[in-house]
Amino acid sequence: MNRKIFNTTVLSAALVVALGACRQEGAAPPVADAAAATTPAVQAEPAKPAIAVASGTYKLDPAHTMVLAQWSHLGFSNPTANFGDTSGTITWDAANPTASKVEVTIPLSGLRSFSDDFNKHLSSADFFDVAKFPEASFKSTSVTAAGANKYTVVGDLTIKNITKPVTLDVTVNGAGEHPMAKLQAVGFDATGTVKRSDYGLDMAAPMVSDEVKLRITTEAMIEATADTAAPAAAEAEAK
Repeated sequence: MNRKIFNTTVLSAALVVALGACRQEGAAPPVADAAAATTPAVQAEPAKPAIAVASGTYKLDPAHTMVLAQWSHLGFSNPTANFGDTSGTITWDAANPTASKVEVTIPLSGLRSFSDDFNKHLSSADFFDVAKFPEASFKSTSVTAAGANKYTVVGDLTIKNITKPVTLDVTVNGAGEHPMAKLQAVGFDATGTVKRSDYGLDMAAPMVSDEVKLRITTEAMIEATADTAAPAAAEAEAK
């Protein structure tokens, strides 16, 4: 009889321990849920406001325009050259930005690679043959909206009388009245890639990469008309 009581007691104790363990295991998830509930939610980045660009024809400012080309040299370095003295116009249609147009002229005499010897080589018949082909040009063929203040600009790039389509990813940096000129101004950045072999510039490829990255930054100011020039001139005289 005593043995039965003992066995019953042991069995009861084992059941109590087992039930207690089950309760502890079942209680764990709410703790995790509580921790999750106190974790702050990740806030989505607010959308950037659209930059309003006034309609008109804007003239590129050569002093604040850089057309940078970068390539791989033997896989060891990434030299850069700048096409300086770039000129051109951006005709902006505020009501329909996709109807806007870009025309740019690049005098190849302004090409600078930061090495005098290489400047001469790039200007020679091995590459741009500047004496025979003094200019390159770009003329847009389409402008497509690609997000807030972003556009995809496709156009014809002509080098050495060879014309090929090029796609540029463009971002509007800012727009508004120029603080000194008191005229409407706008700024853009753009990136793209070209294959130099498309233009007969394939010397030393592929040791020197065929693909050349383009990075462009520019400021442009609306071309002065009788309506815009008079207020600016009056303010300049007042100072």
